[in-house]
Amino acid sequence: MFFELRNRNKTVKELRKNQGYTAQELAVKLKVDTPVILKIDNLRLKEVPLKIKSKMLPVLRGDYMNKIPW
Repeated sequence: MFFELRNRNKTVKELRKNQGYTAQELAVKLKVDTPVILKIDNLRLKEVPLKIKSKMLPVLRGDYMNKIPW
């Protein structure tokens, strides 16, 4: 919740660069095509469509790292 409030005015490009992802790596994690990521790259987080934003937030927050088996 706080992640979205603090970062809603940052662009998707800034947020994915902070996590160290290229557009292609993020697309693979979200299971979408790379052009979809490139289209929303310059949008602010609050302007991203809800369908993609719901997939993207856990990856940009780093939540998936909690499920590493070691």
